[in-house]
Amino acid sequence: MNTVLRPFRWLFFLYAVVVLVPAFLVFLVFFFIVFTLVPASKAPHIAHRYVSRTGAAILLGLLFVRLKIKNMHLVDPNTTYVFAANHQSQLDIPAFARSCTNTFRFLAKAELMKVPVLGYIIRKLYISVNRSDKTDRARSMENMMASLRENISVFICVEGTRNRTDKPLLDFKDGAFRLAIESQVPLAVLTVTDSKKLLTENRPFELSPGTMHCEWSPPIDTRGMTSDDIPRLKEMAREQMLRALEAN
Repeated sequence: MNTVLRPFRWLFFLYAVVVLVPAFLVFLVFFFIVFTLVPASKAPHIAHRYVSRTGAAILLGLLFVRLKIKNMHLVDPNTTYVFAANHQSQLDIPAFARSCTNTFRFLAKAELMKVPVLGYIIRKLYISVNRSDKTDRARSMENMMASLRENISVFICVEGTRNRTDKPLLDFKDGAFRLAIESQVPLAVLTVTDSKKLLTENRPFELSPGTMHCEWSPPIDTRGMTSDDIPRLKEMAREQMLRALEAN
C-alpha cells in the first residue's frame, strides 16, 4: 500500500472507534431486551431480522462501506441451511448478516462466551466450540444439529479462522460438511471478497471506506450423501468459492 495513504487509514480507524463503540453498545441493549422479553422460540428470529441485520447496515454505513450482494435469490428464506463462508476480516461479520435473511446461529470460539455482558448475547446468538477439545467439538456438533431441528440455520467460516495470508483460501475444516451431510440439510456457500483490502489486520489500525462483495453460489443438495462424501462436498464448496473470488 502507498505509505502516503496510511495516515488517512489510521485517522479513519480512529473515527470508526469513536462512532462505532456507542452504536455497538446501543445494539447490545436491543439484543438484551429481545432475549430477555421475547419468548425463546421467537427471539432468535426477531434478533436476526430487526437487530442483527439493521445493526449491520448501520455499521457498514457508518464506515462508508458499500456492500454488493449477488445471487440472494438462490437462498430460499424458508429453507434451513448449513451456510459455509470464507473469512477475510472482521468486516465479514456484518456482511454475513446483511447477505442472509434466514435466521442463523454462528459457530464461534468458546473464549467469546466469557466476555461480560457480550458473552450473554453471544450465547444466545452463537454456538460455541473449543476446537482443541474433542469432547467440546462433539458437544458443539450436537448443538448445531439441535439448531437445525429448530429450523434455525447454522453459519460456519469453513477456514476455521481469518485468512491473513496471500492465499485465496486456507484449508477447510470438516465440520460444516459433516454437519450438512449428517443432517441432510443443503449446504449454501457465501464468498466474501475485498474485506481484507478495507481492513488490513496484519497491520493494525488501518481501515478505509470502499466496496465489499458477497456472492451466493447455488446450494448443494446433500440428500443421500454419507460421511464418505465429505471430501467431495468440501471440494465442491471450494470450487464455488474460488470461482466467486476470481469473478470479483
